[in-house]
This record gives sequence, C-alpha cells and structure tokens, in this order.
Amino acid sequence: MIKKFLEHIGKYCLLMGRVFRTPDRWRMFWRQFSKELGKQGLDSLPIVIIISVFIGAIMTIQTKLNTSNPILPTYTTGLVTRDTLLLEFSSTIMCLILAGKVGSNIASEIGTMRITEQIDALDIMGVNSANYLILPKVTAFIVMMPILVIISMTLGLVGGTFVGMFSDVITLADYLIGIQYAFIPFYVWYAIIKSLVFAFIISSVAAYYGYYAYGGALEVGKASTNAVVNSSILVLFFNLLLTNLMLN
Repeated sequence: MIKKFLEHIGKYCLLMGRVFRTPDRWRMFWRQFSKELGKQGLDSLPIVIIISVFIGAIMTIQTKLNTSNPILPTYTTGLVTRDTLLLEFSSTIMCLILAGKVGSNIASEIGTMRITEQIDALDIMGVNSANYLILPKVTAFIVMMPILVIISMTLGLVGGTFVGMFSDVITLADYLIGIQYAFIPFYVWYAIIKSLVFAFIISSVAAYYGYYAYGGALEVGKASTNAVVNSSILVLFFNLLLTNLMLN
C-alpha cells in the first residue's frame, strides 16, 4: 500500500517535471491554450450559473428558516449566506463539482490518446508529449477557475436576492443589509487563492491518471474514476490545510 502510494507520488512528480518545461513551439501552445480555455472554462459556465443561483436561493431560505429567532438581528440571513458562499461553497464545493466534469474530461481525453498510441507516436517524433498535451490544460484551468469562482459567488448572492424579491421569506432590504454588513474583502482573495490551488490539483491529477492509462477502453473509465476520486480527496485535504494557514 505504502509502496504503491510512493510510486504514484514519484511518477506524478516526474511527469510534472516534464510538463513544466518551455514549450518547443509557442504557437502550438497558445493555440491549444485558447482551445482549452473554451473547453474547460466557457463550457463549464452553464453548470456554474445554474448551481450557484439555486444554491444561493436555497441557502437563503434555509438560513432564514433556521435562524428565525427574535434575539438574532434581521441581517443574520444575508451575512451567513454571504460568508458561506465566499468561504466554502464557491471556492470548494464548486471546485469539487468541476472536478467531476473537467477532471473526468481531461483523464478520458488523454487516456484515449494513450490507448490509441497517439502519445507513443508523439514521443517517437521527439515531441515532449507531456508538455504538449498537459501544460495547456493545466494552465487554462488555473486561469479560468478564479473567474468561475467569482461568477459563482456573484450569482449565489443574486439567487438570494431573488428570494427577497419574489417571496415573503425575507425582505430584500434585510437581505441586502446582511450581505453588506461587516464585509471582509480578504474572504474574496481567500476564495481565489484556494481556487488556484484546487485548479492545479484537479487538472494535474486528472492528466496524470489519463497519461498512464494503459490497456483498453475499460482502463480509460478507471482512469477517469480514479482522477475524480483522488482529486476530490486532495481538494478536501488542501482545503483543510489552507483554511488553517490563511484564516487562523
């Protein structure tokens, strides 16, 4: 067990050493990079929008129903919703959701290239296949993830605003006071920093499992599953670590 774990760490580090080298042809890198921005960022936008709006609305309703105490100030609902969205949902839960979408896509795409011997062909031609295939995916996801997180935070608060506008659960004035009360700007930077770390973990781990997916179509499925499971575990671990480092 320990031997296999250390073997995976060693192979991962060696692969990342090959990935983060200067590209042989910058034109090809930027072409691939622009494609990955659309594939990993823009294609993920619909699910981010839908989930964030609904979660923001649901969180507002549940917070209001569970804090309906005359002792608590009326702005409590907006404050709790805002801090929950900034500290955990948009920066961590959304990254876990995207680990399932983007991580499995990266692992299956690279894994398919491995079992169809396209990666072997690149190596034979003298191309650094790890750098050519993985670097654009990792850098593109790192660039797009903070943007998606900011959109998620904004739309989550908009979802709560809809509750105040179109229901009698909470008044819009109380909600708006709550999301502005005692705002700490560092929470936004905290979410962005976490998203950068999580984006690297998700994309690099998925690429690792896809790159070493030897066998047939079944192995590609296993690689995708392993990529999602292990990247999610690492995201939760580093979430705990970063929270202790940045908020204590």
